[in-house]
Amino acid sequence: MRMQDPQIKIVPLGAVDRNLLEYLTLTLPERFGETSVEMCVRVDVDRTYHSTRRQYHSTEILAQLHEATAGESKILGVTEVDLFIPIFTFVFGEAQVGGRAALMSTHRLHQEFYGLPEDRQLWFARAEKEAVHELGHAHGLAHCRSFDCVMRFSSSVEQVDLRPCHFCQLCEAKLQDRSGFNLAA
Repeated sequence: MRMQDPQIKIVPLGAVDRNLLEYLTLTLPERFGETSVEMCVRVDVDRTYHSTRRQYHSTEILAQLHEATAGESKILGVTEVDLFIPIFTFVFGEAQVGGRAALMSTHRLHQEFYGLPEDRQLWFARAEKEAVHELGHAHGLAHCRSFDCVMRFSSSVEQVDLRPCHFCQLCEAKLQDRSGFNLAA
C-alpha cells in the first residue's frame, strides 16, 4: 500500500543512529509513501526532562515538534531519550491522532537496556514497528485489538516483539478511506 501525499519527514531529536534513520527511510515508504530525513528542525528536548522521573515528557516534545515544523508532511521525531506521559511509567512513543506529528524513542528498544547483548537487527525491527505504529496514529488510527496488527497497544518490549509490522485488514481499510492509500502491486 502506498500513499501519494503527504510525504513523511523523519526528524532526529538529539544523537540518533544514522544507520537506523537510513533504514527507516528505506522501509517506511512501503507503507506510507515518500520518506526523507529532515535535519534542520530545532526541538529543545532537554527542557522536557523531569529530574524526579529521569525521563522526558513525550507530550511536551511532540508539541515542540509540531510547532517547529510546517506543511502538509507527516513528521516522525526519533529520539534515544526515555519517554513518559504522566499516566504511564514509560512510553515507546506518542502521536497526534489524525494530526501531523508523531514521536518515537528507541531507548527501551535496545537489548542492552534489559541487560542483554546487542542485537542491531532486532533493534531495527522494533524501531520500524514503533515508527509504523506512531505514524498509524498520525494517520487517524486508534489502538487495535487484533493480535495481527501493528496498531495493537504494547506496554512492554516483549509485546512489541509479538506485534507484526503490518496493519490488519480493518486498519488497512481505514487508512485507505482516511488517507487515500492505494494498494501497490
